[in-house]
Amino acid sequence: MRRYRVTHRTAYGYDDDVTDSYGVAYLTPRSLPWQEVRAARVEVAPVPADARDDVDCYGNTTTWFQVTTPHRRLVIDAVSEVDVAELEHDAAALAMPWERARPLVHPDLPDAWEVTDFALPSGLAEPTRGAAAYGAQSLTRRRPLGEAVLDLMHRIHRDFEYDKTATTVTSTVADTLEKRAGVCQDFAHLTLACLRAHGLAARYVSGYLATDPPPGRERIVGADASHAWVAVWLPLSGGWLAIDPTNDQVAGERYVTLAWGRDYGDVPPVKGVIFTEATTSTLRVSVDVAPLEVSAG
Repeated sequence: MRRYRVTHRTAYGYDDDVTDSYGVAYLTPRSLPWQEVRAARVEVAPVPADARDDVDCYGNTTTWFQVTTPHRRLVIDAVSEVDVAELEHDAAALAMPWERARPLVHPDLPDAWEVTDFALPSGLAEPTRGAAAYGAQSLTRRRPLGEAVLDLMHRIHRDFEYDKTATTVTSTVADTLEKRAGVCQDFAHLTLACLRAHGLAARYVSGYLATDPPPGRERIVGADASHAWVAVWLPLSGGWLAIDPTNDQVAGERYVTLAWGRDYGDVPPVKGVIFTEATTSTLRVSVDVAPLEVSAG
């Protein structure tokens, strides 16, 4: 098990007063069988006239706020302390033929109705023909589910280049396939599209990946970033296999889960609406995932 203190700051700047700002943040980690949230808070400056926490349809904690004090700078600070353990997966669920794991084709599977939403198309993870063809190379006839999913992860990591300049937040699955490059969000959406095109249920997961400094170097505070990966439904066990195509590995105790949904559009770190006559704005985000000592007792 590992323990982390996660600090996430989002700072907006404007060249004129914002008279009203409505926002929602997905910045509180989820409490899960393998993840214990020891403490969590989200603070907004200027102080909101109204703020509250809620839970969305996927069980994510959301923080809603409205700032009515005129301002040219808005800062959202989220700080949490989380314990994360390794997650074991049921061998029988991993070994079943992937064709049997499709909730829309096999609604008789236990809890299939609960995951139906994650097997359907979504706006940012459209199961295009290109995605279906790319996924088919891994999802061969009667191949074990775990083996097929991991093969797809390996191929995306191998075939696509990590390039921050290749895509934008509005890029599509088709764009990623064409450019053969992108960032974690793009690779997660591509993975979802490939799996859903063949009827599997998979969800977009947002959170953080704790990075280790090079040997002999100290951690650089604030050098971490938000991350995204994918979790695939494992029938029979009621679990999910979380894979990270960006880093070509199964998500484990270095991964802090914030929220999940159909795609990025369901769980952006912060989104909202402002009322202003400002013509320019800035956005600065800093993230730090600091390891903490876990006492033996």
